[in-house]
Amino acid sequence: MAASAHKKVTNAVHRHRHLSKQGLLERAFTFAFRGLVYAQIWEDPAVDMEALAITPDSHVVTIASGGCNVLSYLTADPAKITAVDLNTAHIALNRLKLMAAQTLPDHAAFHRFFARADDKANIAVYREIVAPHLDEATRRYWEGRDMTGRRRIGGFARGIYRHGLLGRFIGAAHLLARLHGVNPKRMLDAQSREEQLAIFERELAPIFDKGFVRWLTSQPASLFGLGIPPAQFEALAGDDRMDNVLKARLRKLACDFDLKDNYFAVQAFGRDYAGGEGPLPPYLQAANHRAVRDRAERVDVRHINFTDFLASQPAGSCDRYILLDAQDWMDDEQLNALWAQITRTAKPGARVLFRTAGEPSILPGRVADDVLAHWDYRADASRDYTARDRSAIYGGVHLYVLKGVDA
Repeated sequence: MAASAHKKVTNAVHRHRHLSKQGLLERAFTFAFRGLVYAQIWEDPAVDMEALAITPDSHVVTIASGGCNVLSYLTADPAKITAVDLNTAHIALNRLKLMAAQTLPDHAAFHRFFARADDKANIAVYREIVAPHLDEATRRYWEGRDMTGRRRIGGFARGIYRHGLLGRFIGAAHLLARLHGVNPKRMLDAQSREEQLAIFERELAPIFDKGFVRWLTSQPASLFGLGIPPAQFEALAGDDRMDNVLKARLRKLACDFDLKDNYFAVQAFGRDYAGGEGPLPPYLQAANHRAVRDRAERVDVRHINFTDFLASQPAGSCDRYILLDAQDWMDDEQLNALWAQITRTAKPGARVLFRTAGEPSILPGRVADDVLAHWDYRADASRDYTARDRSAIYGGVHLYVLKGVDA
């Protein structure tokens, strides 16, 4: 299973000859991508659910990633969610979250497991309550050992959000800042938007002017920890220097939203959910726990490519599609295969939501005109969603709606 998963990721990322510079970078990325990448997903579910307008008869098809948004979409009461991913660690994390939601006795236990995520009691309840209900592959993953020899489930006793490729990247960024005399956690001391801006401009922004930081951020491998492959690195930079792009994105994260309402910023600057006492994604909020628990069985987690899953489905069988930023990885052939299947399986009024590293939609000029002609790009709404996405990491959030129905 692991070998098959690695081959699927390889097929998605590799575009260049093995020994070329780009080819070597692509292979380094797929090696880094083999384990857990995102303990927390970095797409704003509030924006997603507004854009998707999920209804009780919706069949949502989404890339799973860390599973936060899969579970959060349950609060919108869809009929069904199919969550697909090529990363076996993400599959195991989604299945763990879903089973924990169904089997843990109350919100307090669920909150301790996934919001605090740093208590030895989590390991006991995993063994006694959750594990007996998991499928064999998921148990094997969590009870297996990581590269340090520790059982993976132990991450929930040590702060799971400090683990995974992104967690380690954030830790490295904190270390780099400290080496320049700055503690990123200072951002969380701000009591107002004005203080947020002042702390950012005084303490964090100058780091990006350092020569070493400029050089480091110009190297594609430096952003592997964000889950950004070489092709997406180029799209993210555009015509600007990467340090300028990253500073602008970090300024948006730090300053454009009240920190009391932005769990993405709390994770980035504090490396956890403030001990579980800070802002939380919808699926971890007490008010939503019953809905998540009662609807968890509606989620079908599949270890499969998005296009391959759609190819196995009947025509007109799906109506909400969430692609995250996966299209930034794709060549034109892969993009056209994907959109041919989306268009074939789309019900009237179907909606497709995706993100891009750069600002514009990547579809015009790449997806065949006769396919794209079926879809209406909601440009004004997309700009609004981009501005309001609290994760701040993406250049564009894009909504396409199937033509023919007022949706």
